[in-house]
Parts: sequence; C-alpha cells; structure tokens
Amino acid sequence: MNPQAKLMFTLSLFLGTTITISSNHWMMAWAGLEINTLAVLPLISKSHHPRAIEAATKYFITQATASALVLFSSMINAWHTGQWDITQLTHPVACLILTSALAMKLGLAPFQGWFPEVLQGSKLTTGLLLATMMKLPPISLLYMTSHSLNPTLLTCMAILSTALGGWMGLNQTQTRKILAFSSISHLGWMAIIISYNPKLTLLNFYLYTLMTTAVFLTLNTTKSSKLSTLMTTWTKTPALNAMLLLTLLSLAGLPPLTGFLPKWLILQELTKQSMIPTAVTISLLSLLGLFFYLRLAYCATITLPPHTTNHIKQWHTNKSTSALIAILVTLSTLLLPISPLITPTI
Repeated sequence: MNPQAKLMFTLSLFLGTTITISSNHWMMAWAGLEINTLAVLPLISKSHHPRAIEAATKYFITQATASALVLFSSMINAWHTGQWDITQLTHPVACLILTSALAMKLGLAPFQGWFPEVLQGSKLTTGLLLATMMKLPPISLLYMTSHSLNPTLLTCMAILSTALGGWMGLNQTQTRKILAFSSISHLGWMAIIISYNPKLTLLNFYLYTLMTTAVFLTLNTTKSSKLSTLMTTWTKTPALNAMLLLTLLSLAGLPPLTGFLPKWLILQELTKQSMIPTAVTISLLSLLGLFFYLRLAYCATITLPPHTTNHIKQWHTNKSTSALIAILVTLSTLLLPISPLITPTI
C-alpha cells in the first residue's frame, strides 16, 4: 500500500475515534463510527487475497448494520424524549437496540460470529487494530450510557461471551483466531461490570489492550500465524519466546501478573453487589480460556514439535527485539503492585 494512503487511513482512524469518544451528540458519535469503519476497510483488504476481501466484506456488512442500529436507537430516544444527548438515553426500547448495536460492533455474544473470521483474514498488525483500537469507540459509548442500560441483559451477554470465547477457542490452531476468542472472552468481563462500576471496565480494557498489543507484536516479530510455526520460533528468538510465556499467562489472569488485577477488582465488585453466583460462574468459565493460553505458552516455550522433520527450523539470527515490545511485556507482567494506587480511584 502507498505510504501516503496508509498514513491517511491511520489518521482517519484516530480522527474517527476522537470524534466518537469526545462527542455528546448521537449524530457526531455515529459519524465517528462511520469514519472508523471506512478507514479500516482498506487496511483489511490491502493484501488483495480472497480471504482478506471476504474479511473486509464481512466487517463492512456487520459494522454498517450496527451503525444503522445506533442511529435508529438514537432517533427513537429523540422521538420520545426530544434529547440527542448521549447521556440522556432513557427510553427502554432505545436502550435495548443500542445494547444490541454496540454488542455487534464489539463482537459480544451472541453477535460474535464475524470477529474470528475477520481477524483470521487480516494481517497481524491490522488484527491488532481490530482487537484493540477499534473497540475503544463502542466501549466509550457503553461507558457514557452505562447508567441507562439493562444490567440483566448485559450480565447474560457477558456470561455467554466468556463461555463461547473460552469454549470455541479450545480446538483452534490459528493464533489469530485464538486471540479473537480471547478478545470475546475478555469483553465478557468488561460487559458484566459496566453497569455497576464503569471505571473498572475502562481499566480492564486498557490492561487488555496493553497485553494484547505485546502478544500481537511478538507474534508479528516471529511471523507465527499458527501453532506449528510457533513451535519452531524458540530457535529464532528464545528470549522473546520466554517473555511471551509470561505475557500469555498474564492475559489469562494468573497472579501475580498484571492480568490478575482487573479480574480481582471485578470479582470484588460483583461480591459487593451480592452477585456471588455470577462471580463464581464467570470465574469458572475463564478457566476455559486459561487452557488455550497455556497451550499457546506450551507450544511457544516448553515443547518441541513432535515431528521435527516436517518443519523448517528458524535458526537463531541475533535479531534485535523492538524496545516497544520489551516495554509492553514488562508492563504486562509487573503492574500488579500498583493496585493499591488504583483501588481508591475506582
């Protein structure tokens, strides 16, 4: 892709995100979402591979439908209340349609079917944008309307997302699909708490973005798109693979790593809200995700391929690791001690 065109699309992504998260009017928020969608489509389809074109088509249809539902819900609310302010969403039908629209944009269950296919058809760098930056505008809209949304509906969608994200990721061999189901599972944790403590949702999203960026950039450095390739990368970058092990365990939420912090605070908040059965359920469902994180870590670091003659070894070439990856991996594993500073502000 032409560097000038790539720069224009990237700046459009930042512009659309900024417009959505800083607007108070539904039409401005909708315009920001549309700019985002149109800017990311060329980035998905830039390889001109049939799978990339298919991914771009699926992404466009899903996002266009969700954007139309966002506009429809805001029009229903304006018709009944006379308000176009995002924080004044009060009509129950508008709240229901908006929840469905934002769940479709994010990839929350039961609207998650498009996300693994789109991520699989994209390059790792584009997949990183889809899994992190493209989720910020819908989550910001959820944050601004969290006081109006139905907590029971969000809880059901969150538990379903965590279950499907963990269950469907068990038999995957493509790293992008595994990370897509990981994203769906993490979205469940964000959705379950947004009605009770929206700041915890933002904290979870920021830390998830941090850890997922580290994993995506590591896989992009080692050119690992499937588990059989990941098994042989230890000969190329042994230190990076060792850090990938810790980052994946942090993404799974194991103490004493960074990923344990949002899960710990969310479970604490659910307990305060007398939702102990819900907290137990989502904790047990997260064990499904732990399984495929451990399988990724096992393939990357601990084991050798069972049939070494079928694989081309990627011998160590003394390739220097990016400083950005080193910083992200460090933050992805060592931020748990800052929890006493975060807890009073939430």
